[in-house]
This record gives sequence, structure tokens and C-alpha cells, in this order.
Amino acid sequence: MNTVDLLFYFFSTLALGGGILMVLSRHPVSAALFMIVSLVSVAALFVLLEAFFLAILQVLVYAGAVMVLFLFIIMLLDVGPEGGKVSRIKMISGLAGCLSFGILSVLLIQFVQIDVSHSANWPTLQTDKAVSGNFLLFSNSVKNFGFGLFTKYMLPLQVAGFLLLAAMIGVIVLSKKSLSVDKEN
Repeated sequence: MNTVDLLFYFFSTLALGGGILMVLSRHPVSAALFMIVSLVSVAALFVLLEAFFLAILQVLVYAGAVMVLFLFIIMLLDVGPEGGKVSRIKMISGLAGCLSFGILSVLLIQFVQIDVSHSANWPTLQTDKAVSGNFLLFSNSVKNFGFGLFTKYMLPLQVAGFLLLAAMIGVIVLSKKSLSVDKEN
């Protein structure tokens, strides 16, 4: 067993542990922090797969921006540990759902045989050459990705940016309105 295998087992255990602790955590802020641990360990798994761009996106977009947004909303709504009390019926139905999903997965694995022997014969892409499809240019180069993002897909990128800006302004307006109501009382 080499170092890469040990790192894989470590980060996969960390990702699963962070996900399980996120689900079992009673406080929303600590659940969000456990989710950050899980997302960062998934990014480390991407590094082990030599998908560095995906690892950087995982850390910047999901562990960074999305989790900051989650924490901002949790703190804005002032959700405490008692916010998501679980009844006994909900717990039993959740366990029954997980058990039935596990049984279904085992049965699916038993009946479906997946042949992965051809995966070693997949062609690899060169870093400086691109493979053209029907309408898109597929490449693993960040330069080609950025060029396509800022030329062909410039309008959807800007629309997404304006939607995020409008959502941020809406959250600020909603939080200011609730603060002004609290000060009057």
C-alpha cells in the first residue's frame, strides 16, 4: 500500500465522517462547519485524482462562497439547536428509508454486473490540444475553459452575476428591515 492509497483512505474517511457529523449535529453552525470539512476533503480527493482545477473550484465555490452564504443565512434567521427538533416518528421513518435504500443498492449490485475492464483503454487528452465536439470545444486546459467562458458564454455569466448581486441586495434589505422594526419596539 503506497502513500496515495493511504491519503485516499484518510480523506475519504474524513469526507464521510464530516458528512455523518453534519447530519447528526444539533447546532446548525457546527453542522455547516462539518460540511466545510467534508467539502475540503472531497477537494483533496480531487487533488489525488490530479484534477487540480476541480479541487480549486470545490474549495473556492462550495467550501468558500456557498458555505459563507449558508452561515450568513443561518445567523440571519437565528436558528438555534432547538430549531430542528426531530420527533421519534421522523427518526424511525428516516432510518427505514436508509435501510430500504441500502437493501435496494445491494439488490441492484447483485443483479447488474458492471464491466469496468474497458476503462483502462480510454483515450487521454493532451494538455495543449483540444478535442472538438458538435458545438463545444472540450479540453482540460484552464486557458481554453476561460476563453470559452468569457467569449461564447459571456452573457450567461453576467446574468448569473447580476442574479447573485440581486439576491445579495435582497438579503441586505431584508436584514435591514428587520433591524429597523426591532429598534422601534
